[in-house]
Amino acid sequence: MAQRYHVFSLPPELLETLVPRNLISQPPPPAVSTIIQTAPPVSDNARACNICLGATFADVTEQRSHFRSDWHRYNVKIRLRGGSPVTELVFAQLVDGLEDSLSGSASSDESSDDSDAVKVLVNKTKRTSRSPSLSEERQTPLTALTWFHSPPSTQIGVYRMLFPIDTPAPSYLAELKSIQERVEGGRKWAMFMVAGGHFAGAIVEVSRPAEDQDSTFSAKTKKRPPKPKPETSILKHKTFHRYTTRRKQGGSQSVNDNSKGAAISAGAMLRRYGEQALRDDIRNLLLDWADDIQDCERIWLRASVSNRRIFLDYENCVINKGDDRLRTFPFPTRRPTQSELVRCLLELTQVKTSHLTEEALRAQDEAFLASLPKPKATPSVVPTAVPEKAKPQRLTKEEEAYREKWSRLLDMISKGRSEPLKSFWEREGASLGGVDALIPEWTGDRHASLLQIAVQSGQEDVTRWLLYELHADPTILVPSSGVLQEAANESDTSNAPPLQGVGSRRTAYDLARARAVRDIFRQCAGDHPDWWDWFGAAHVPSTFNKEREEARDEKKKQRKKGLKEKMREREARDGERESKQSVIDDEQVEAKSEPRSQDPTAPRKLGGSSGAVDGVVGLTAELRAKVERERRARAAEARLKILTGA
Repeated sequence: MAQRYHVFSLPPELLETLVPRNLISQPPPPAVSTIIQTAPPVSDNARACNICLGATFADVTEQRSHFRSDWHRYNVKIRLRGGSPVTELVFAQLVDGLEDSLSGSASSDESSDDSDAVKVLVNKTKRTSRSPSLSEERQTPLTALTWFHSPPSTQIGVYRMLFPIDTPAPSYLAELKSIQERVEGGRKWAMFMVAGGHFAGAIVEVSRPAEDQDSTFSAKTKKRPPKPKPETSILKHKTFHRYTTRRKQGGSQSVNDNSKGAAISAGAMLRRYGEQALRDDIRNLLLDWADDIQDCERIWLRASVSNRRIFLDYENCVINKGDDRLRTFPFPTRRPTQSELVRCLLELTQVKTSHLTEEALRAQDEAFLASLPKPKATPSVVPTAVPEKAKPQRLTKEEEAYREKWSRLLDMISKGRSEPLKSFWEREGASLGGVDALIPEWTGDRHASLLQIAVQSGQEDVTRWLLYELHADPTILVPSSGVLQEAANESDTSNAPPLQGVGSRRTAYDLARARAVRDIFRQCAGDHPDWWDWFGAAHVPSTFNKEREEARDEKKKQRKKGLKEKMREREARDGERESKQSVIDDEQVEAKSEPRSQDPTAPRKLGGSSGAVDGVVGLTAELRAKVERERRARAAEARLKILTGA
């Protein structure tokens, strides 16, 4: 069984051998090429090498011989790889470490530049001095545990949340050693959980105080030695529950109200009350434990975003929002209960241990590095010339005023504002080009004339004013790019005549959707037939004849009146038929209600009686008489209704 360690009472012999674990289990030895070395001073007149440290020459021949040496070539290659050059003494030590010694360093053979010995030495130095690149460091995920290694085969893991927030990773070992010291009064933690209406809180002691030492046991006494006190103990604890969430639904009532609106039901009111009571109970408990919370070294909190407001950021709060003691549990937790708090306490204070050799650790780390996604090469973006957007042309004051006039004119025509339109046209009509001026394209309107806009909008007064007073041209064709499919579809369901043309063959009359607007064209064609080609280019089918229209309306009225009389006669006949049938039914009922002498020896029909007698079978004589009176009264009322209606 693996030995368990408490994070605040690690064995001293284990602490002395701990080293921080890097991504590779065995920490790399310091590279020789990165050691800062100082070169001896060089006189001004002496020749020296700018790469090799402390290399001076008496003449040019000696300098050239140095350039061909393995020492110089090694420093050049190391310098190109971003390393630092080494002195001749250090280079000699590196050479001694190789299995094959370098020979002929002063040889002038050109192939010596690519000798295998120098390549092996450079590659070896490169491997030992290699450090993870920035891209690899970015891709390596940061785990909740930080691991330490104790040679030869012991590793312990501690949660990072135990250390101060601003502690850098290299200082974790120093922090781990510092928390082994016992403090006066002991180390205390506050632990709170709230979820689904359940709350659990506790004040725990994770390290015994310095003055609380086990008493020494005397050999003379016959008493057994006392058991050592545990490092962790629960000083205070409290749990309670309120009804705040629907069964098998999840989510608090306040969150549901904020997203969908306040629900009006008895259950919703109970859940709102439960949330308020839960908040008050927790805050009262925090107020009672305020002194103990102030002495705590860490405050562990498990709560959702909405439930965190119960503990923080309210008036006279015990725990401030920016308190650096606040921590969240770095592992999944279950329903808030006292047993769950105890489990989380043991999870935080017990050190994780493993026993892997350095070879196993190296293989594990290499497999982990291989599983990480490779950094994507940043594509080189070739700057392309972005075409400049054409700047909108600024309008002059005259052009802005001209466009404002057109906008006002079209708005008054489409809305049917006759009086302002007439006064505006008297002032600005000539400057806009007259009544038959084409509508500018910048307006976005798909019509060609003012008359077409008025007809399309169904404005009768404006259409009459344009035709009679301004003599608007009804023969102007609708632009082919502005075919109005909506007008064509709606004209099929109205009383409009079939369209005279498609596309550019349509005129203002073809756009009229209301009969009253079309009658204005027909009236104007009858009153002034010489103004325009009404029946040809304007597509007006006929003139408006008042007598003919009145005769047609009168004919429609007569037809409706005849239909009403026929319906009245049919209802009268149906009433007479119903009255006669009711009289016959009454007579049959009276005949059947009279007692008849029945021969006891005569044969009887199976199934009993049927018809109207079924309603009075089994009733007393008084009830049968009452039923008959009601039937006769209803029949009489029906007959009176027929007579009064005739």
